[in-house]
Amino acid sequence: MAFLTSFLNACPGAIGQGLIWGIMAIGVYVTFRILDVADLTVDGSLATGGVVCVMLLRANCNVWLAMLIAFIAGALAGLVTGLLHTKMGIPAILAGILTQLSLYSVNLWIMGFKANQPVSVDKYNLLVSQRYVRNFKDLSETLAGMEGGKFKYVVGLIFQNPIIVSLLFTVILIAALYCFFGTEKGCSLRATGCNEGMAKAQGINTDNNKILGLAISNGIVAVSGAFIAQYQGSSDINMGRGAIVIGLAAVIISEVVFGKIFRNLGLKLFAVSIGAVIYYIVIQFVLQLGLRTDFLKLLSAAVVALFLGIPYWKGKLPKRKKAV
Repeated sequence: MAFLTSFLNACPGAIGQGLIWGIMAIGVYVTFRILDVADLTVDGSLATGGVVCVMLLRANCNVWLAMLIAFIAGALAGLVTGLLHTKMGIPAILAGILTQLSLYSVNLWIMGFKANQPVSVDKYNLLVSQRYVRNFKDLSETLAGMEGGKFKYVVGLIFQNPIIVSLLFTVILIAALYCFFGTEKGCSLRATGCNEGMAKAQGINTDNNKILGLAISNGIVAVSGAFIAQYQGSSDINMGRGAIVIGLAAVIISEVVFGKIFRNLGLKLFAVSIGAVIYYIVIQFVLQLGLRTDFLKLLSAAVVALFLGIPYWKGKLPKRKKAV
């Protein structure tokens, strides 16, 4: 019983983290599934978004403006990867590695050559903070407060909760991407990822579409990095390490669990966000069992490998013959 109570109280934190990392996973989905490009810039651009946002906040910049500039910084990183790939003929995976490698030095430079920079919720106006994650006991007390007439206070507490903020942002992001991919430019970008040869035959400039897709993807990833930095209260030079693994895990989990249910693009993007939440709940569950945090990377790799293997195992199962 104590284990179950402890796990349930840890779940809101896992859900909050999952939704924030789910924003990054949506960015990974854009390149990995829509554009059909293996982009490893993610580990660098996520840290860039966090670093840029934190340094602007420390300079008393408006938090929304800091988020916008973080998006632009990530988009520029994606632009560099796209130019290396399309204009210099470097394979996409290697172009991403080169950009990621260079971003390490760029991020250090932005932080004044320090490995990390703090940003306290006590001093700065942050959108999300780990401090405001509510467990189920706090939630019941909050709801009780609504009955006591403290409506404005309770609403303020609700919109401080990272789960609510990140969920609202995710919905807005998915709506924006759904509208964009329904436009002529968005459809041409999807065509580039679906069949590049046919897209070229139809007069579509596939190189420009790849650059645009990589810029959008890494801009979204950088926004996620900005959220993560605010959530944990600091930016760190290594905060993006292993991000691509989490992003791919969320994409694969969403396809395994919801692949046959969600066909619409908007629902697929939302499923990716849910996939990230499932990933963090699984991680939290295993940690509650007593696994040392030193083995967290090994566990992450095992979870990704498991969900990658499920479709293969399903394909090996004998198919049932339909009755005539």
